[in-house]
Amino acid sequence: MIIRSIQYRVQQFWDALTRKPLTQADLAPARLVLTDQQMALFTRLQASEQSHGLQVLKFLQDQGETHPDLLTAALLHDVGKSHHPLHLFERVVIVLGQKFFPVRAKSWGQGEPKGWRRSFVIATQHPLWGATETERIGTSSLAVHLIREHQSEIQADHNSLENRLLSLLKTADSQN
Repeated sequence: MIIRSIQYRVQQFWDALTRKPLTQADLAPARLVLTDQQMALFTRLQASEQSHGLQVLKFLQDQGETHPDLLTAALLHDVGKSHHPLHLFERVVIVLGQKFFPVRAKSWGQGEPKGWRRSFVIATQHPLWGATETERIGTSSLAVHLIREHQSEIQADHNSLENRLLSLLKTADSQN
């Protein structure tokens, strides 16, 4: 499990390092799901984040998922990161900090995205920023909820539609 996790992170690092802007063909699956305003938000993401969103979308669709709010959230769950784009070294800092200092990393994520805590603040607060941004352009309340909560613990009432979709999104996000 540890070796697989390391391999995944190394591959993720390499992909981010070598990622080129996505082509119109690469973006076609997103255009089938998102409105024009949502697509404008999606294209503000860094290429590696766009690619991640497309991978999350494909993962869900390959499992037969078709709920429009889930597919929208799959693409837009990280859109809050576009407010403060992360540098590659900051992504490494986040992964290492969350791995070795999970409690401290959570507390470092409070406040303004400035100084040495910047990356932790972005990692912690981007779901709220993304939810606010997507709500502002008229995204459905369920998709906004999924974006806001995609890093939160799932509530005990796991039988609700919201929790089922959130569980699917969290699984797809963590696997991609």
